[in-house]
Amino acid sequence: MSIYERIESLIKSKAMTKKEFCKELGISTGNLGDWKRGKSSPGTNKLIDIAAYFDVSLDWLMTGREREAVQVHEEREAYAADEPDWNRLSSRLTEREKAFIQEYLEFTEYRRKLKRMGGK
Repeated sequence: MSIYERIESLIKSKAMTKKEFCKELGISTGNLGDWKRGKSSPGTNKLIDIAAYFDVSLDWLMTGREREAVQVHEEREAYAADEPDWNRLSSRLTEREKAFIQEYLEFTEYRRKLKRMGGK
């Protein structure tokens, strides 16, 4: 199943029309048509908007699979001090890891904003 097909199934699950979906999320019907034809696909910000609107994970929206939960069997005290040294930790991250964390933080802030506004 493609990203478009997952989006289409979400639209149907909300019993809304594609036109309503486009209006609600600020997507042109032309863009939606391009996604359907495989001519283009939603950008990162639009995927975040769609996932937040339908309250689904980005993993599921992009791949059709949920990320498996990882069980940590250690006590936090074994690996964390009272206050983490953020400068030391961030200096050891790759640019890709930093970009991932930044995107996650932005997504988290976006979700908080939606909740404050009475959204999903």
